[in-house]
Amino acid sequence: MRGGLGGSIRVKLNGEETDVERGSTIGEIVDRVVRDRSRIAVERNREIVPRASYDAAPVAEGDVIEVVSLVGGG
Repeated sequence: MRGGLGGSIRVKLNGEETDVERGSTIGEIVDRVVRDRSRIAVERNREIVPRASYDAAPVAEGDVIEVVSLVGGG
């Protein structure tokens, strides 16, 4: 992850504590977990993150992020 301010911060990603580069975005974290963004939803601190803002939404120390794959069916 590119960051830019140096160092790392601690977040909880899909239930696991992990370090990410300071200055990372939701988009960078999503790209770490999935290849195809089209069939996922992202929640940060119990709020849905709009897909259009993934690459601009910064991650902060202590954020709780859930990346959920959407499964179709009927």
